[in-house]
Amino acid sequence: MKTDDLIAMLSNRVHAIDPSIAARRYLIAIAVGGIAAIAILVTALGINPGLAHETLVPMFWVREAFCLGLGTLAITAVARLGRPGVPLGRLGMAVPVPLIVMWLLAAIALFNAPAGGRVPLLLGGSAAACPFRIAVISSPLFLAFIWALRGFAPTRLRCTGAVAGFAAGALGALVYTLHCPELAAPFLGVWYLLGMLIPTSIGAFLGPRLLRW
Repeated sequence: MKTDDLIAMLSNRVHAIDPSIAARRYLIAIAVGGIAAIAILVTALGINPGLAHETLVPMFWVREAFCLGLGTLAITAVARLGRPGVPLGRLGMAVPVPLIVMWLLAAIALFNAPAGGRVPLLLGGSAAACPFRIAVISSPLFLAFIWALRGFAPTRLRCTGAVAGFAAGALGALVYTLHCPELAAPFLGVWYLLGMLIPTSIGAFLGPRLLRW
């Protein structure tokens, strides 16, 4: 068989792929992982009884926007990394923006606080537990993202695993806000970020193993 005939035969058997398949797969991952994360939160920690009152505080919405913004950017990065040859482009520069904004708010809060009030702003009442709680809550989201990515063909496995972990950590942190009473920018900029970086490091380590195809 001639090469041209072989190419023609193979090309005739190619079927168009529905572009919505990837979106549906990620939506399923977010929905299933999110429901599981909420179930872990409710079972292990419970909902903050003062949540309704906190929604009246502007910093509550800053915290939500911080987690949601990081999660949205990270999910977009995951979707791009799941497709071979698709560059991140300017998205890599956009991801740090919510962090920079939070750190600026933290610096302002610490600068304006009296000397004796700076440590409480940084440590709050749950610094030792917060990162690990976020990491545990984000675990089903991480597994869901890995499931979604295994349906595609990522080539940068370590980077993809790390970004999947960060996306899971950011969404896990968003779920954790249903319990967490901490609203100080210094606390959020340090301990919430650390909670997101735990699944990020796990994803970087396990990515080459879990995403190999």
